[in-house]
Amino acid sequence: MSQNDATFQSSDATPTKSAAPSPAHPPRRGGGSLAVALLLSLAAVGGVGYIGWQQWQQQQGSSSAVLTAMDLKTRMGAVETALTSISTERNLLRQRLGDADQVNRALREELLGQAERTRNLEDAVAKLSEKSLSGQEAMLLDEAESLLRMGKERYGLFHDAQGAAAAYALADQTLAAVNDGAFSGLRQSVSAEHEALVKSQPASQASALATLTQLRTDITTLPLKALDSPSEAPTSGTWPRIQHALAGVISVRRDNGAPLAVADARFARELAALDLAQAQVALLAYDRDAYAAALKRVDTSLTAQFDLGAPAVQLVHNKLGELAGQLPATAPVELGAALTELRNLRSMHVLKPAAGGAAPIHADTPATGVKP
Repeated sequence: MSQNDATFQSSDATPTKSAAPSPAHPPRRGGGSLAVALLLSLAAVGGVGYIGWQQWQQQQGSSSAVLTAMDLKTRMGAVETALTSISTERNLLRQRLGDADQVNRALREELLGQAERTRNLEDAVAKLSEKSLSGQEAMLLDEAESLLRMGKERYGLFHDAQGAAAAYALADQTLAAVNDGAFSGLRQSVSAEHEALVKSQPASQASALATLTQLRTDITTLPLKALDSPSEAPTSGTWPRIQHALAGVISVRRDNGAPLAVADARFARELAALDLAQAQVALLAYDRDAYAAALKRVDTSLTAQFDLGAPAVQLVHNKLGELAGQLPATAPVELGAALTELRNLRSMHVLKPAAGGAAPIHADTPATGVKP
């Protein structure tokens, strides 16, 4: 308001000074001064309004700035709180990472220790594998070799497939007790030869043996040919009486050309029974040629010595024909591959002395002491 008063005063003073040099036209000077005074008043009012508006704007700006500053301060507090929590979490995370690093380091050391133990274990297993053929296992291998050798020789000498198969079964059981994977393939070879021996045995062997035993019993009661009994001639007449009188002094008997006299019934039956016993022995030995030859001799004896017309003799003749075809015509089993494989495996494994200083057991020494 002081500025407006000064403006009015200056406006009032100006017409006074300007009115002094022109006293000739007083009404016009007063109108111009009033217009100038109005203009100046309006200008002063506009300036005061502008200044007031500027001050109001400044106050509004200051209020908004204060509010903005307060909002920024609040936000800064929240940011500082968040940063503090983040820093705390970062410290916790750093601590956890440190703990995890320690755990990883401990695990790594443990893994290294486990690796060292594994290497030591591998070395121990390698040393044990080198000594696997010493002591008891060497004895088991000796026993298995002896059984295989006995089975092979028994089959080769006596054709005893059943005994050889039993020896091979015992050898397989002995090899199963050997704790060495190198002999697993050997067991397969032993099983293959054992299976071949079992298949070579005829399925009807027991019944054939029983039939031969029954025939040996029946052969003693078979009737011989009619020439065994004396001919029935009439007792009346002169010549028959003379023959009967001379019968105690002179004995006349006929020979039919057979190897034995048909009258000697006991000898013929014993020969037939002996041939049947030989057929039994050949059947047990799986000797087909001897078996067929023995049955053929029995059949020849039946034809030459016994009465072929009798039903009992015909029944025995038919049974002999059936028995002749019961022994299968199979090729002999080839044995020895498993025994050779066992010896090769033992030669590749060097037997070392045991920990107690015991001497190694050589492969040539049988474990059981039994020779084939």
